[in-house]
Amino acid sequence: MDSSLADFLEHRIEAIVATAIEFARSVDVGTKLDAAALRDHLPEIVKAIAADMRTPQTRAQEIEKSEGRATRSIEEPRSAAGTHALHRAHSGYSIANLVSEYRALRASVLRLWTEDPEWTALPEEVTRFNEAIDEAIAESVSHYSAEVERWRSIFLGVLGHDLRSPLSAIVMTSELIARMAIDTPITSAAQRLIRSGERMRELLDNLLVYNRAQMGVGFEIERADADLVQACREEIEILQASMPGVHIRFESPRSLQGLFDAGRIREALANLVVNAAKYGTQGSQIRVELLDRGDSAEVVVSNSGEPIAHETFDLMFEPLRRLGVSDGEAERASLGLGLFIVSQIAHSHGGSISGESVNGTTTFKLHLPTASA
Repeated sequence: MDSSLADFLEHRIEAIVATAIEFARSVDVGTKLDAAALRDHLPEIVKAIAADMRTPQTRAQEIEKSEGRATRSIEEPRSAAGTHALHRAHSGYSIANLVSEYRALRASVLRLWTEDPEWTALPEEVTRFNEAIDEAIAESVSHYSAEVERWRSIFLGVLGHDLRSPLSAIVMTSELIARMAIDTPITSAAQRLIRSGERMRELLDNLLVYNRAQMGVGFEIERADADLVQACREEIEILQASMPGVHIRFESPRSLQGLFDAGRIREALANLVVNAAKYGTQGSQIRVELLDRGDSAEVVVSNSGEPIAHETFDLMFEPLRRLGVSDGEAERASLGLGLFIVSQIAHSHGGSISGESVNGTTTFKLHLPTASA
């Protein structure tokens, strides 16, 4: 009888799977799984491990496996381990349950093998077996995590979408009360409700943008012929009125025409200016420049403040990150998505966003091609 461990796996596959199923049955996931669900892709995983053990590998490949760098990408066709992970995720298994199932599978193989005197194996075969099962664990965990993240994004998208309707009703009712109210206290209370509702709507919009990016849907823009000078000037007037204690200086050419989503660019400009006001030196001037670069436009926002390390700028455009810590109400209400939204607007226009901090001045540059490629 052939004594290789790979042969043993294939010869005793039903006994190995039966032991693994017993462990799977012991996991409490709320809903009892039937025999087919418990079995799932366990036989295919065992066969894949046996096939892996028979595949010649170099020393470099062995090191790659041991360091966890040999796992196939999520984009590649799913292996039995990857598919098994998705089924277990949908069945209510936690990631700890999933890993424990592989531990039970490993223990089942080693126990059955050592208890059977007819089978022997070389130490290097046991090493190959452990490498193969560790690789299967890594693939399963990777697919499980990706699936959980996908459903989290779906949940956030549905939640954000469904909250917009009742929020719109609250804002509209508040506006109606404000118009009908005669005495000042009621009018002031209604205005507070309106402002709070608009702030909540802004947070929901940002959350939905983040959610679309996480799901790979992308940021939607609607290009149209627009004058960026007029769009930026109008936005700065609104910002200046809402932040009377902040001085904003705007410089631009007479006009700058191009194919832009002017509304989204105004949103990006507002995020940059508010960010500058929040983290810049109090009382200092915020300078906004709109530059015509020929085939592109550049929006430059600069302010004085604490220097920022060069390596920090790349992280600042990642979602759910903040530049600093503030005790203000706006900071407590922030999701840390402002600069992330700016980067999405830039990329959707085929442009870019960059930042630098030199000699106490922090500058953000929003580069925008004047027409689609």
